[in-house]
Amino acid sequence: MNTPNSDRNLAGPPRPTRRVVLQGALAAAIVGGAAGVARAQSKAKQSLVQYQDKPKGHQQCDNCLHWEPPDSCKVVEGKINPKAWCALYLPKPK
Repeated sequence: MNTPNSDRNLAGPPRPTRRVVLQGALAAAIVGGAAGVARAQSKAKQSLVQYQDKPKGHQQCDNCLHWEPPDSCKVVEGKINPKAWCALYLPKPK
């Protein structure tokens, strides 16, 4: 039987889901848009990146690539809660 997923190699590394790809595109658009609006302002406003003070599942600021301890972010302005989340979240490489 030939199904749409019959040719998938399930033994290989997992492919990113459509949701992850779209979140990455959204993050790039937000950062790009924020950079184009104000060159002097190097960080995005928390409201533009859907910042929230609670994690989104296992995604939280202190395991994000942009995290700068103890309470800062490379791409989002203001004081950042280590257990917070925003749309620019990128997991640290393992």
